Amino acid sequence: MSETPNADLRAWLRILEKRGELAVAKPEAALRHEIAAISKNLEREKAVLFPAPKGHERTHTIPVVTNLLVDRPSVAAALGVSDHEVLPRFLAAARNPIAPVEIASGPAQEVVHRRVNLEQLLPIPTHNELDSGAYITAALLIARSPDTGVQNISIHRCQISGPDRIGVLLLPRHTHAYYRQAEKRGEPLEIALVIGVHPAYLLASQAIAALDEDEMGIAGALLGRPAEVVKCLTNNVRVPAHAEIVLEGRILPSVREPEGPFGEFPQYYGPRANREVIVIDAVTHRRQPIFHTIVGGGYEHLILGGVPREATLLQHLRRSFPNILDVRLTRGGTCRYHLVVKIDKLNNGEPKNIMMGAFAGHYDIKQVVVVDRDVDIDSSIDIEWAIATRFQADRDLLLVSGAQGSRLDPSANEGVSAKMGLDATAPVGTLSDTYRRIRVPGEAEVDRSAALESTSGARDCLHALLNQRAEHE
Repeated sequence: MSETPNADLRAWLRILEKRGELAVAKPEAALRHEIAAISKNLEREKAVLFPAPKGHERTHTIPVVTNLLVDRPSVAAALGVSDHEVLPRFLAAARNPIAPVEIASGPAQEVVHRRVNLEQLLPIPTHNELDSGAYITAALLIARSPDTGVQNISIHRCQISGPDRIGVLLLPRHTHAYYRQAEKRGEPLEIALVIGVHPAYLLASQAIAALDEDEMGIAGALLGRPAEVVKCLTNNVRVPAHAEIVLEGRILPSVREPEGPFGEFPQYYGPRANREVIVIDAVTHRRQPIFHTIVGGGYEHLILGGVPREATLLQHLRRSFPNILDVRLTRGGTCRYHLVVKIDKLNNGEPKNIMMGAFAGHYDIKQVVVVDRDVDIDSSIDIEWAIATRFQADRDLLLVSGAQGSRLDPSANEGVSAKMGLDATAPVGTLSDTYRRIRVPGEAEVDRSAALESTSGARDCLHALLNQRAEHE
């Protein structure tokens, strides 16, 4: 069992340091490209703290941190569970959210700036080669419905377009729905951008929740206690009280300005286009804040979206197919587009039904592979083996054309996409005979330290054997 999760970013950094998973960069790493380059180099190994980034001159230097989550075990540690309990824990949190508790004040509002110049106040990096400039990439965008007052939490790419101005990409999800409600009234949408929180908040923001279901409750359930929130100073949005930095603002009605390009999760650039615009009215932060950034298209970007989507897709599919054992959004499929579903197969027709259910579960899903219970869905080799030996294209392939897909998929036609399902399962009742996998008894139980010589012993044995042969020759 991993450490008990804590409520803020600093507690998580202490855990990472204790686990040996936090690197500290030398001072003067440049905000433009260098921070991203170092982060990408270490993205599957360690978080990186940049204590004094170059290119952000102010009285008190604000450090930058990246790679808060580097793999599935780090997600498990952030949630205080073992690796195999990650999806069940997320499902339980989605089913039983814990409502936040509002308090009068918190560290997030220790320092207040009402004259806003974002690039002077904050160390905002530029990540990929063709990014149009500095981007805030790890902020929770918390929006408040003008109709119900219910909040939504999401993450969006936020381009710095002026001292107090941000271009934002709003995909057709809940924040966009709230914005349309406000825009129809000719009113701005009250929002806050929250930077520097415990990973539980980031994971909760990616849940495929219903409209008007506040992800703050999911975050509280993941943490095991209510999230403490405070009211913004210039609007009615409630934000995590222990956040590092909060940008209070409004999305302007009927205003669009150029935004992009920006390196996105499919490993391509999202194009430049006219997007919605945020104006920032105030910035608040801790006395010595830490700025979290996520490298666009990096592994942290992918895993943050992948694990929550897996949990909600598993819940969605199990309503109709309780024999589904597990699901994975694959790394090669950008943790968004390609889904693998592992089942205890009951009849020969159900894999295609499962594929159609998965496509309905989220429009991003582009390919579904259904495999049997004997396949390791964390192994791309095992998945490919199942396709190679249990799939026939004229029998087991499902194609759907003209469906809604991801607008960030460059192969789609303005978001209109084709879907493909592959039934890589064996016929019912054949896993014990025709499709029984070969196995060497005792392989899994081998103790290498007991079975193999030490390095020095192996060298002595090999030298003796080779020298003996040479004497005979």
